[in-house]
Amino acid sequence: MDGCVFCKMVAGEIPVTKVYEDEAVLAFLDIGPISDGHTLVIPIGHCTQLHECDPSVLSAVAVRLGRIAGAVAKAMGAEGYNVLVNNGSAAGQVVDHLHVHIIPRKAGDRVLTGWPAYEYKAGQIEEIAGRIRANL
Repeated sequence: MDGCVFCKMVAGEIPVTKVYEDEAVLAFLDIGPISDGHTLVIPIGHCTQLHECDPSVLSAVAVRLGRIAGAVAKAMGAEGYNVLVNNGSAAGQVVDHLHVHIIPRKAGDRVLTGWPAYEYKAGQIEEIAGRIRANL
């Protein structure tokens, strides 16, 4: 895709610090990490958001994700890790090419704190579920 920074990385036009690469995915260290070892995993072929990607592309990423995440966690001595995909600018997606964040974590690291959970109002949960089911 013209102008896509991640496609340019795949093509070798922009240097990256690779941790893994094969015919389907490229994994590299994020240049703006929120923890040491913060890694991005991207499909070689361009797609913008999770729901827009061909299932074969998603499958290829998913098949490799566990191995890469395990290696990142072990290398960083992490006690856990987050796997995160931002879809759309409202969700924090900055580069319009699907990318999965692997964020190594340690207890008390204060990374990604403050999950704003709440409870649904009476009847709201079924109404929302119905709207979602209608769009599947």
